[in-house]
Amino acid sequence: MNTQAVSVSSGGWLRSLFMRNESARGFSLLSPTLALLVFAMLAPIIVLIGLSFWKQTGMVFEPIISTDNYVLFFEKKIYPLILLRSIKISAWVTFATVLLAYPAAYFIAFKVNRNKLIWLILITVPFWTSYLLRVFAWKIMLGYNGVINSGLMGLGFLAEPLQFILYSEFAVILTLAHAWAAFAILPIYVSLEKIDRSLLEAAADLGETPFMSFIRVTLPLSLPGVIAASLLVFIPTVGDYVTPKLVGGSGGIMIGNLIQNAFGRGSNWPMGAAISVVSMLTITLLVCLFLWSIGQMKKRL
Repeated sequence: MNTQAVSVSSGGWLRSLFMRNESARGFSLLSPTLALLVFAMLAPIIVLIGLSFWKQTGMVFEPIISTDNYVLFFEKKIYPLILLRSIKISAWVTFATVLLAYPAAYFIAFKVNRNKLIWLILITVPFWTSYLLRVFAWKIMLGYNGVINSGLMGLGFLAEPLQFILYSEFAVILTLAHAWAAFAILPIYVSLEKIDRSLLEAAADLGETPFMSFIRVTLPLSLPGVIAASLLVFIPTVGDYVTPKLVGGSGGIMIGNLIQNAFGRGSNWPMGAAISVVSMLTITLLVCLFLWSIGQMKKRL
């Protein structure tokens, strides 16, 4: 009986301490998510980093710590060049996507007074079909005898079909910008929707034109949404390999295609892991520099 009483009292004391400690309660709610992140995201990255230091002979892995894969990455100029090309393409995709998404988000936030939910649902309509089908649709439209060439020739703007619009960097940029448009519209819309309309009224009362009110009030206050949209578009598109393979051709190959080939037909998993690690570190560095530059700009303003 005494032992049971001590255990019950100690259990009650622990429960009371747990209920009084907000950090403990918060950690208990967060721990399932943390466990999922650790095992579903962090663990594969650790395995990938470890695999990048191995060697592979034929189909046999040699768990020998070596930097040969990283040395080979920088010795073969094709790898850094394609990584730089991937960053350049993704930067153009991000710029084009945000540039096209901002007016759409602005229209929904400021011009649509009712049924905004319907407009937001319409934005997601392209996602009701397969991503692969959308890429194939662009391949057909950009083809030698596709809709664009046929339409321009029918209107008399072209004497013969354009050959550079398919299997090029332009085709990759256009297709990716369309595919990721909704991911850019939504965060920008949320940022615009939160802007206090009285600030715009105050700017108008002080004699600002609508354009200058946008430049001095709306655009700065919507920058968090623009930054979020830029990151949501830039980070995934660097590693995309489906779109470059289907519409890019040899002129639109990106780093994701090299990784996919290393893990696929190339059957060189350690090399593919090394390319992936270098790509992740490069993207992380670029994102950190981007956020740091944004922070420095805010301090100066």
